[in-house]
Amino acid sequence: MSTTSTIELPASTLAHIQQFLDQLYLEQDASPHTLSAYGTDLKHFARYLQHKQQHLLLVNANEINGYLAERVDKGFNPRSTSRLLSSLRRFYRYWHQQGAISVNPVEHLLNPKIGSSLPKTLSEADVDALLSAPDLTDTIQFRDKAMLELLYATGLRVTELVSLTMQQLYINQGVVRVLGKGRKERLVPMGEEAQHWLTRYLREVRPMLLGTAQDVVFPSNRQQTMTRQTFWHRIKFYAKVAGIQATLSPHTVRHAFATHLLNHGADLRVVQLLLGHSDLSTTQIYTHVAQARLKQLHQQHHPRG
Repeated sequence: MSTTSTIELPASTLAHIQQFLDQLYLEQDASPHTLSAYGTDLKHFARYLQHKQQHLLLVNANEINGYLAERVDKGFNPRSTSRLLSSLRRFYRYWHQQGAISVNPVEHLLNPKIGSSLPKTLSEADVDALLSAPDLTDTIQFRDKAMLELLYATGLRVTELVSLTMQQLYINQGVVRVLGKGRKERLVPMGEEAQHWLTRYLREVRPMLLGTAQDVVFPSNRQQTMTRQTFWHRIKFYAKVAGIQATLSPHTVRHAFATHLLNHGADLRVVQLLLGHSDLSTTQIYTHVAQARLKQLHQQHHPRG
């Protein structure tokens, strides 16, 4: 499908995609990340159709199935294909409701089967090594230390972390007010360790980093709001310093937060609330990680393991 990546799309096609994305933003408060992902999926599909001299609003289920089959043949990840199908479902449902198409071509298509792969996580020793990696004599690394401590203590999504504002911190109460997906608010306790490092950071380091992003808790070294990609690179740097072999990302630390809570006896519904999951089934994947860890410990330490 790479041969279609350079195909220029008609203005009418781009307008249909943009109107759909505008509706997602205005009426359903979709996040910038979701809008970007849906826009990319739809443009890829539109270029595929353009290559076959077909229009985005004039396709049928067989043509969509052909596109999905081609993705399978090319070895695309089933999860990305499932997301693509979700993009198409919402796109064609919208235009069907608008009366632009008489039949929704995606209505009866089934999602591709996706294996319930376990999230990658870190051991508690790995987390300790990661949190100890920043050099506290360096201003930027001190900022990163506070970010890592808060990330592990609260399990925030990376977007929630980098966009955190001073109004969302309740340092004396040890709580963070988080604005999550769908603009749903939740209160997350940060714990004494993160509270300590955040207090030191705000007093000793943040004043030296302030610029245009006056309200952001963790400004970048360019005195602006930090991007998700920047923090991802920072974590990879500290993983290397700490000698952690596993592939690391901010989401890995979020997984570790949830898994370690469950390993220490936390209730699943409490973890669901802390993570900001709307559906308990999303959180249940972590119970498999915790159970796998408990089984490993049993085998290592039980006399008949």
